[in-house]
Amino acid sequence: MRNISPFARNLGVLALISLLIVVLNQETALATAGRILSLAFVIAIAVVVYFLWRDFGRREIGMWPRQAQWVFYGAAALLVADIGWWMSTSLSGRDALAFFAVAAVSAYSLLRTWRNEQRL
Repeated sequence: MRNISPFARNLGVLALISLLIVVLNQETALATAGRILSLAFVIAIAVVVYFLWRDFGRREIGMWPRQAQWVFYGAAALLVADIGWWMSTSLSGRDALAFFAVAAVSAYSLLRTWRNEQRL
């Protein structure tokens, strides 16, 4: 057993787990677990972004003019809603075009507002 490379051993473990999933007919459970993990990953990213905003961005954005704050936070909320829509449905055709258009406009508004306020 000591002569087996770690790569081959890990592939064997992965193959054994895959075989057990197929033999025990657990594809639905695996898909559910994958969906839960992807949701947990997005929540973890959101928490990190919130902590960064709380520690650094809130003070700086609070000094901006009221209109710039509304544009910045509105674009951020629209981008979050757009990403939530993307996660809840499968996008294709016009839905995908709308998703990318809204994401691009939101990102542009965020970046443009931030850059304008940095120059002042």
